[in-house]
Amino acid sequence: MTTPTVPTTGSPFARARFDFRAPVPRAEDLGAVHFLAIGGAGMSGVARIMLARGIPVSGSDAKDVPVLAALRSEGARVWVGFAPPHQAGADTIVMSSSIRDDNVELLAARRRARPVLHRAQGLASLMHDRRRVAVAGANGKTTTTSLLTIALQECGLDPSFAVGGELTRHGTNAHHGSGDTFVVEADESDGSFVVYRPHVAIVTNVQPDHLDFYDTFKVVEAAYLEFARSIEPGGLLVTCVDDQGARRLAAAARADGLDIVTYGFSVGADIRLADYRPTGLLATVAVSHAGAEHTLSLAVPGRHNALNAAAAYAAAVVGLGQEPRDVLAGLASFTGTRRRFEPKGTAGEVTVVDDYAHNAGKVRAVVETAVGLAAGRGRVVAVFQPHLYSRTRDFAVELGAGLAQADVVVVMDVYAAREDPIPGVTGELVADAARAPGVEVHYVPSWSAVAPAVAALARPGDLVLTIGAGDVTMIGPEVLRLLEAGS
Repeated sequence: MTTPTVPTTGSPFARARFDFRAPVPRAEDLGAVHFLAIGGAGMSGVARIMLARGIPVSGSDAKDVPVLAALRSEGARVWVGFAPPHQAGADTIVMSSSIRDDNVELLAARRRARPVLHRAQGLASLMHDRRRVAVAGANGKTTTTSLLTIALQECGLDPSFAVGGELTRHGTNAHHGSGDTFVVEADESDGSFVVYRPHVAIVTNVQPDHLDFYDTFKVVEAAYLEFARSIEPGGLLVTCVDDQGARRLAAAARADGLDIVTYGFSVGADIRLADYRPTGLLATVAVSHAGAEHTLSLAVPGRHNALNAAAAYAAAVVGLGQEPRDVLAGLASFTGTRRRFEPKGTAGEVTVVDDYAHNAGKVRAVVETAVGLAAGRGRVVAVFQPHLYSRTRDFAVELGAGLAQADVVVVMDVYAAREDPIPGVTGELVADAARAPGVEVHYVPSWSAVAPAVAALARPGDLVLTIGAGDVTMIGPEVLRLLEAGS
């Protein structure tokens, strides 16, 4: 049977608001930069690195999120709310995909004929003089980028990095390093990941997601192939052989003459994992590469994190020429990122963990990890907030199936983020899909009612897992407070 090929025709960027294949200006040519939605996870990271490079930075955000205070302390001028005077002194505007075309500051900047860059283009402007490593994939990007960053630091390098989450060791999502390497999490959601032109690219997996932008999975696959083709000549593509979409991408990239290294548990992987052994929140896994056998120790749970670590190992050792011993030591020292299976506390013998998982693959992996940890101790109570109406509509069945591994499922209503409501699309679609024999399912559409409902459901020994990319992260601490009050 022949391997299916990745589509090579049709534009993956038919709906893009920016020309992501256009040349990116250098940071020193941007002048003063004003950020629209400066408090976002990705935007704040770019702003931090620009500040460290001595670039004047200002920005506006709709909400007074905690990172705004940090940016002010680092030298940025920041406003809460959008108003045309905020951007008046800027030479260049950088915006996130969440900004709509009718934003008053964006309209004012366009009337002034100021250049407007997407967040990824702003980040790419900082990378011209560095060895660039870009980490893409439907799942695992943030953790893999973070693992690679910590591993390179253990090797004695001081890489610049921009990650979609906060590294627990550093308490930040971005850093302007003194070294010649720049590690970036490359977001595929809007096609912007093709701007970076990396020397080493990682693709953790290729799965259907962000169909509000791409329409079909075939177009998603075509976008990943374009990302692979953006690798600099002589560069390296690292892919996971365990993922069907990544295997198809590797086959198509090889046909283009790209150098590939694969990793995974499957036979035939260039970097082969085996004998995964979890012990609570710790794990070990055997790593075979180039005729040598190693043991990798991890302080983050789950087979999916073993794969993420293998991707980081491949990029560091094969792509960047670092010593395996140093890379393994760095991976072993990794303590996680915020909102990636992050323990929030224990009360009344109930443990609460929070995770950012928001697509079907991530939800399946994080619930599976929780079930493994809770085995023989108590139940898993999964509290899920769907993210985006379009994703809920397109993947309710798959999200429900991932949640149905838990003993108790509580589904909240949809966190809209950048979207307007879609008639008939609510969290109840996911709740209905999660119903299975032996699974207790509750749909709780009122946000304020969720924490009391979860606290009432939880029993001593249970693991409560709050899941989603929205404000579900605030539910866990409230559950702990209620359990403490009731004990």
